[in-house]
Amino acid sequence: MSPARDKKWKAIIVDDEELARHVIREFLEPHSEIAIAAECANGMEAAKAVAQYQPDLIFLDVQMPKLTGFDVLELIGTETPVIFVTAYDQYAMRAFEVHAVDYLLKPIGRERFEAALERAKSRLGAKMPSPHDLAATARPPQQFLERLVVKDGTKITLIPVAKLDYAEAQDDYVALATQGKKHLKQQTIAGLEAGLNPDCFVRIHRSYIVNLERVARIEPYGKDNRLAILTDGTRLPVSRAGYARLKVLLDERPSR
Repeated sequence: MSPARDKKWKAIIVDDEELARHVIREFLEPHSEIAIAAECANGMEAAKAVAQYQPDLIFLDVQMPKLTGFDVLELIGTETPVIFVTAYDQYAMRAFEVHAVDYLLKPIGRERFEAALERAKSRLGAKMPSPHDLAATARPPQQFLERLVVKDGTKITLIPVAKLDYAEAQDDYVALATQGKKHLKQQTIAGLEAGLNPDCFVRIHRSYIVNLERVARIEPYGKDNRLAILTDGTRLPVSRAGYARLKVLLDERPSR
């Protein structure tokens, strides 16, 4: 990351390709009102740079190793205007066009860049969609989450969805239980549910989503209540509606 002196607006460039960063930097040179606060070669650097510099505008690559542009959106926790930079993915571009400031298709042309920048300037200071909403909307249809990104201070944890045992709602957060540990993520349980494959995960209660592979059995609890007993012995409450959903999926699952 390379800091720059403050001007009227601060921008951050995030792209794992040095050439792409160079092109954006070159196109920004005539715009003295915008200072490049940092250049980041990966998503980890981007999350730290956003926290450090509080930029007014982010140029964000979509396809990056380890952390994608979607993952970065999950981490930054800001409504900073974003111009996406992408080489492909038509589904995502349609969503960007509606919900993001703009998108730039590689290789980036100067005229297209100027149009995106003007659009960004007109929206600086305006309320933007939340990062979670933007990431969820930009995900192509039927493409479910493969991992969950959790930020705790400066520590970033990547949780493969297949290793998620269950999720528990805690106000505007969810506690993600995996491999004997819990990680707190700022996201609603409804938002998490929307990104999970419904063939693998089921909302068994207003406060709980469970991985079907972890359900060992269902037991009665009181008059009309039930408990889901997981393979590690964890006991989770099951609502009446949750039991109906759970029973359908368990009945459809091949016996092991």
